[in-house]
Amino acid sequence: MTTHHDAPWAPEAEPAPAALTPADVADAARLVSFGLQAKLLPARDAEYAELVRRHREDPPFARLADAVATGMGLVVLEVSARAGMAVAAAEDSVFAVRMGDYSRRAASESTDRFLHGLAHLAVAAMAFPRPEDLADDGYLGRITVNGVDAFVRQACRRLEEQADAAGDNTDPQSDAPGLEAAWRVWARRTATGATKDARRLSGSTIGITGKAVLFLVDSGFLQKTADDAGGTYRTTARYQLQVRDLAASGAMAELLDLGVVPVSDGSATLLPADHSEELVADAGLPFHSL
Repeated sequence: MTTHHDAPWAPEAEPAPAALTPADVADAARLVSFGLQAKLLPARDAEYAELVRRHREDPPFARLADAVATGMGLVVLEVSARAGMAVAAAEDSVFAVRMGDYSRRAASESTDRFLHGLAHLAVAAMAFPRPEDLADDGYLGRITVNGVDAFVRQACRRLEEQADAAGDNTDPQSDAPGLEAAWRVWARRTATGATKDARRLSGSTIGITGKAVLFLVDSGFLQKTADDAGGTYRTTARYQLQVRDLAASGAMAELLDLGVVPVSDGSATLLPADHSEELVADAGLPFHSL
């Protein structure tokens, strides 16, 4: 006769997780909708903060919210109190803002569209000049509009010096890759120019940089802090995540290889030639320009 003492022991079954309800789906979609509002942070909206907390503490809800985002063609970069639900649009998403779309709105000439791309590259390079800056969640990059233009112009001068030294200082083909196709165009363009009422020309390099920066402000990537030097801005957590995730380090490595060094006040300087290898050693910084 078998007693209860002889019965094989079996652990108690864990209760089945509660089934997700239509209300949970609505909450997940609501969280994604908050994430699409680039300038909104959880600290400014109690409902957003609660949904972010739930995402972090409730794995089934987190998976549901992530699946909703994926179905909308979005990539979830991070969900946190500092950044909210930071999302990036996949290439085929209806939410994707392509550089071509942006530049067609910002510039009528194809050359100007190319210069807008270069301005975005320079802003990211100056905002996060070192790999450790990009990796540090507490780091705030700072840029100025005038500083970005000065940074690109110094890169142009360094490229011109290299072309002269190589005996190759002739105009490249219009479809030449990389910075080689851009430096002559930027260097020849006026920095400010002026209209009859003394406003800077939109097609000047500072005008182009200003448009690029305002686009980043509207996208929740930069915040204005002062009017100095054409406008002074600091980075947001969302921009740091975007630059981390969407990396195209070839263009960044080209800039770093020139020895043009962004510094913390939003200006730029040139690294002595004998220090070039030190700078290139830090060129692992990933980069993407929209």
